[in-house]
Amino acid sequence: MEQNGQPVPQQLGTPEFSPRPQQMMGFMDALTTVFRNKYATFSGRASRSEYWWSYLGMAVISIALQIIGIVGGIALGSINESLGVLFGLVAFAGIFALLIPSLSVSVRRLHDTGKSGWMLLIILIPCIGFILWLVWMIEDGQAHANAYGPVPTNLIE
Repeated sequence: MEQNGQPVPQQLGTPEFSPRPQQMMGFMDALTTVFRNKYATFSGRASRSEYWWSYLGMAVISIALQIIGIVGGIALGSINESLGVLFGLVAFAGIFALLIPSLSVSVRRLHDTGKSGWMLLIILIPCIGFILWLVWMIEDGQAHANAYGPVPTNLIE
């Protein structure tokens, strides 16, 4: 860019400010985004509301599948043992299917705070790792575009 025939130096290090979303994402919008639109999307950013609502939804689904697996496994196991085991395995597969969206929304949440998705591995460190992970998931995201994308809009894409 030139001004009066002289090049104007660009200011580096000053990010473009973009306000955080004014409204939080609702429960159903978060579940729709995580399960339908971004099931295995590890790029981009996820707001706090998207992360925590989807986390709650996955916890409820997981508990329901566990109850169904245990009760169904016991009930069908009294009729036929292999049928009870099969029912338990189907419930386990449903819980296992929640792993991918759980990891993807966690990585996108870390991206929103400006951290690499690999920082999710810090949870493997006993005690301290869980505390750091919790702090990172609770803290506000960056209010400007970062290396991982623009500020999340909290709208279903």
